Amino acid sequence: MRMLAGDLRAKSVDFLSTFEPGDTPLGRRLREAFLETEENVAPIAELLLFAADRAQHVEFLIKPALADGRLVISDRYADATFAYQGAGRGFDEQTVCQVIELATGGLRPDLTLFFDISVERALQRMTAHEKGERTRNRMDAETSDFYDRVRNAYLGIAVREPQRFKVIDANGSVEETHERVVELVLRFLGVD
Repeated sequence: MRMLAGDLRAKSVDFLSTFEPGDTPLGRRLREAFLETEENVAPIAELLLFAADRAQHVEFLIKPALADGRLVISDRYADATFAYQGAGRGFDEQTVCQVIELATGGLRPDLTLFFDISVERALQRMTAHEKGERTRNRMDAETSDFYDRVRNAYLGIAVREPQRFKVIDANGSVEETHERVVELVLRFLGVD
């Protein structure tokens, strides 16, 4: 995301770079409540807390930026809830879609990138990051079965919505992945 932001700045693209969960003051507190806690969190509470964070994010960051004519790039959005809380936690699709609709007011991205990597490789990378600066959160402790369900949900979205949802092979180096992202995003934006 930081690398893409640098490339967009170099091309003089006016954009807002944001992330979920936690990129608003309320969102930071919600993030602590559901990700950085050792307490067991009920799956329905997790679903609703992510929705609360997203509603705040949409209302106070995304909508104002779009109203100003700016591009918005976000690290995670509604598809993450569909995959993690829907497929990962086992909520039925209709319930998850209703919660997403309520939180977003129907605001959907024009382009979504999914960085696809095998679950085994992703778990290896998470372990390597833990040795660095990254702090573990509750979601990092999930099983490989959980992450298989999440990955399959994302891949299912790609099949259903190929115009919006693009799969990026992320098994290679950061630089290789970044090259794919920049090419796709700049082409999508019509920027040379």
